Amino acid sequence: MTALAIALFALLGLAVGSFLNLCIDRLPLGKSIISPPSHCDACQQRLKASDLVPLFSYLWLRGRCRYCGAHIPWRLPLVELVTALLFAFLTWHYDGLSLQLAIALIYGSLFLVIFVIDLEHRLVLDNVVYPGMALAFAFSFFWPWPEIVWPDIGVLSALLGGAIGFGLMFIPYLISRGGIGGGDVKLAGLIGLVTGFPLVFFALFLGILGGGLVAIALLISGVKSRKEPIPFAPFLAAAAMITLIWGPLIYHWYIGLL
Repeated sequence: MTALAIALFALLGLAVGSFLNLCIDRLPLGKSIISPPSHCDACQQRLKASDLVPLFSYLWLRGRCRYCGAHIPWRLPLVELVTALLFAFLTWHYDGLSLQLAIALIYGSLFLVIFVIDLEHRLVLDNVVYPGMALAFAFSFFWPWPEIVWPDIGVLSALLGGAIGFGLMFIPYLISRGGIGGGDVKLAGLIGLVTGFPLVFFALFLGILGGGLVAIALLISGVKSRKEPIPFAPFLAAAAMITLIWGPLIYHWYIGLL
């Protein structure tokens, strides 16, 4: 994979990141992602094409609306930049154009939307998770499952992973009485469909470990109190992508230790 191709996918990531911001802004409010056209939330002025160039418009306008001077949220350029870096990395990792790369890019975009929405709104939306499940099921027929997977037919591995992910998170959901949200349970099912069996165990373990360590650090530092909820979906979403990319390698390393 040439540096030019990686750069082109990074630019594609900037554009996709702009669309992801639209989804992050509107989906939690129940708004359409199709209409109305992009506008300033402060003055309602419809934005021109020159106002919507991903990342560069924010820098050129110095983080302010061209028409009313209102501050543009820093999350907008950050999501665009992260999406660009993610697209560039995945293009390099999968070494060229392939169906696997296309699927990984879609998963990366999906989990980034879930990550940010839960971080900002403490919500895991059904209208994001359910379409994600449908995509994951469809993709399971084409994803090149590694040799560790049992059964070795991708769709069965995905379904088994989805059932395990949902079941493992549903138990603490019942026990915690609100400590874990129903959205997290559904998200675990989605992650199982994406990672399959047995990697779903690693994905959930990594998400729980990361969330637990960060929660402990926040409580000890006094940033959060015991009564303040800490969003869990960002840790699960990040763990899902780590497992998707490096799961088989980590699995073989772990088996080698045994």
